[in-house]
Parts: sequence; structure tokens; C-alpha cells
Amino acid sequence: MDITETIEEQIGSNAIILYMKGSPEAPQCGFSAQTVQCLMSCGEQFAYVDVLSNPEIRSYLPEYANWPTFPQLWVGGELVGGCDIVTEMHEAGELQTLIKAAVEGASADEGSAQKPGDARG
Repeated sequence: MDITETIEEQIGSNAIILYMKGSPEAPQCGFSAQTVQCLMSCGEQFAYVDVLSNPEIRSYLPEYANWPTFPQLWVGGELVGGCDIVTEMHEAGELQTLIKAAVEGASADEGSAQKPGDARG
């Protein structure tokens, strides 16, 4: 499987996936930490990929997504954005609505809840 297929599989098989530096329990940059806090406040589980442990994804995903920085939040197969956008959406109450809708859609499609953890392919 090439890197494009790996990324597409990760995004396609996770209703909510965060490409970040570090892990939710131990973020390795302030922007990743802030994004994780916003996501966790929504009360739903999400998958993540530590781009520091996955250099091929770290180097290719910005080109694939046409988004130059990390973290990158993907919901329902679509790029939402990075820390600033996620924080603004959270403060406006829009993030929780988006996250809940994605989880409900995934549950209806798959009949199972999202599982947290490292989404490496």
C-alpha cells in the first residue's frame, strides 16, 4: 500500500481523525494540545496519527490535503482545518455539532462506535 492509499484508508475508515504531533495523552506541540482539548470537550472518541512517528505521512499529508501545517482534523472524510479553525469552531459551538453528526453518521453506517487510538495502516 502506498502512502496515498494509507492516508485515504485512515481518513475513510475513521469518522474523526486527528493528524497531530504526539498523542492525545502526550501532545508534542501546543497547537496539537489545544486541538486535542477542543476535541475532548466534545465528549466523543477519535482516532489519531502521530506524524512524528510516521515521517512518510508527515511529509506527504500537507501536499495531499493542501494544508501545510499540523495538526489536521478530518471529520467525515473532509479536512476541517488546523488549530485556529478548530478552536474558533469550538468557541462558536460548531465543533460539537459537527463531531456529534459525524459520530451518529458513522454509527448508522457501520453499526459501531468509533474506536480511539493510533490509526496507522
